Parts: sequence; C-alpha cells; structure tokens
Amino acid sequence: MRPDANGRHVTTMRLVPAKLSCALLIAVLAAWLSSCSDRLAGQRPYILTTATTGGTYYPVGVALATLTKSRLQESHGISLSAISSAGSLENIKLMRDNQAQFALLQGVFAAWAWRGEGPIRKPQPWLRSIGAMWHNVEHFVLLKSLVAEGTISDLDRLDGERFVLGARASGAEQTGAFILDQLGIDFRNKFDLAYMGYGSTANAVQDRNIVGMNIPAGIPVGAITQAFAMTGEELALLGFTARELEAINGRYPLWDFYDIPADTYPNQPETVRSISHPNILAVRADIPDEVVYLVTKTIWENLATLHDIHKATREMKLEVALKGIGAPLHPGAVRYYRERNVAIPPELLLE
Repeated sequence: MRPDANGRHVTTMRLVPAKLSCALLIAVLAAWLSSCSDRLAGQRPYILTTATTGGTYYPVGVALATLTKSRLQESHGISLSAISSAGSLENIKLMRDNQAQFALLQGVFAAWAWRGEGPIRKPQPWLRSIGAMWHNVEHFVLLKSLVAEGTISDLDRLDGERFVLGARASGAEQTGAFILDQLGIDFRNKFDLAYMGYGSTANAVQDRNIVGMNIPAGIPVGAITQAFAMTGEELALLGFTARELEAINGRYPLWDFYDIPADTYPNQPETVRSISHPNILAVRADIPDEVVYLVTKTIWENLATLHDIHKATREMKLEVALKGIGAPLHPGAVRYYRERNVAIPPELLLE
C-alpha cells in the first residue's frame, strides 16, 4: 500500500512485465506440446517389415503384430503394423531410413548388417536384435528329371536352364547366392536366372517356365505347398550332405541340419534332410527401452497364441532365443532376458 495525492492509502498490484509473461506462456506451451508429442510417439503404430506374402515372414509378421496390438495397445499405446517387402535386404534399408522400426531378418543378414559385409557395404550401428524366432529352412526345388544325387550339388549340373533364386535384391536371392558361392557352384554362368517372389515362382514352376527355385522360409511354406500340390510328382526337394553343410558354414557358422518330415508337402513321401538358420526379430536402437521390453515380454509369454496362428512359430523357444544372433541385443530385450535368467552371450551386449 502507498499514500495517494490526498494522503489516502491504496492497494497496488505489481504487474508482470510483458516479456516475462510471454516467456512463461511459451514455456508452458512447450511443455504441453512435448507431453503430447511423447504420448503420441508412444501410441503410434510401429512398422514391422516382413517379406513377400507367399513365404512365412509375412503371415508370422502379421501374427506378431496382431499379438502385440491385442496385448499392448489399450494398456500401453503400443502396436505394430506388419507390411510386406522384398525381404531382408530391403528390410535393412527400410529400417536404416526409419521407414520401419522393427523387421524380420534372416540371421545372416543381421550379421552382414552389423559388420558391413556381404551385400551390405557399411556397418549399420543402429541395428539391434530382440531374439531368434523360428528357423528359416532352405527349400531348393528342382525338376526330378534333372536330379542325380538328390542334394544341392545337383544344381552344379544345370546348363542354361532357367532357375529362380528369389526376387531381385531379396533375402532369398542373397542367401541363395551365398550358399551356392560357398559350395563353389558357378550359378551366374550356369543358370538362366529369373527373379520372382514366392507366389510367382510357384506358378512359374507349375507352368514349366523354370526348372527350379529357392524358397527359404519356415515350414510349411505356402508357395511350396502350392507347387507340390499341382506338380509335386515331378519335383524334388534337394537335401544337403555333411560336407555341403560344412562348406556353407565356413564363413558364418549359422546353419544346421533340418529334417523336413515326410508329407509336410503334397507328394513328398520321404523325409528330406535340408538345412536352416534362425530368423531374427530386429529393431532400431532408438526405439525406447520400455517399448522393446514390453514387445519382447509379450512375444515370449504368449507363444501358445502364436502357435495357434502359424505352425512355423512352434519352433520358438525361450531357451534358444539367443542362438544364431549376429547383432547385439537392444537394452529392452536384455532387461527381459535377465529377468528370465537367460544366459546372454557377451558378444550380444554393448554395455
């Protein structure tokens, strides 16, 4: 209070300077917008990139997305949305450019990407692993009229015949080329290479436009089922010998024998000894730890649900979740495995 001109005391108010008032308003707005942004970021659907629709990646990716959405969207605002792609190589590019935040990768692609080897020229330091999923089984198919030994080495006998290793720049093409290179099969000169997705490849072998195909995927594979249902009596699944497996594992010891049981596919009366290596669920390093922890926990604690959705996921087991992984784990995944007392190989930790 202070006296006025007539000696009376009046109450006065100290006004906040205009500049300070604006600063406070801006700070409040910034905090509010930041809070909204954080909530929206947590609630946005993350993209999970898979592969072509004729293989196993896409339906299993849809199953993973469906599971996480049903368990996490309402309670935590977390959901995944599965999209199709050309496969592992494109998935690396989509993740690198942040067009996808999660991806299914063939195990060797995770190793290539982390190290900057194979078809990936530079190391990808943003790449992290969540865990090994189901096994990617090699399905090399050839017309029986061209089969001699019944193993992958029969492909060395081709001379100008049309063969599909996969869609151009796909994971199937790249891993198929790697396997044949490790075996010393000069497929670039011996094959008339065609490039197709799984569904188109199955149609092409039925129409005799190609003599064989390479389809790496979890069993049963829709495209193989389709092809063998129509022309299986004239097709053969090629097996692998111990010598061939040893040669393939010379650079990356990721593959192991995998027996495809008889009658897995129509017109397949005998068990075929193929090989496989694990598929990896990968994630970008900048995805929040809590998100990755909850996704990891949801997957491993709801395996029965996944088993009901796709048979390939019946191979998934927590005790082998860290086997065959070529890139380090995301901290959110590390947290879950430590809670479950799963032994973590030192090379998968960046701490």
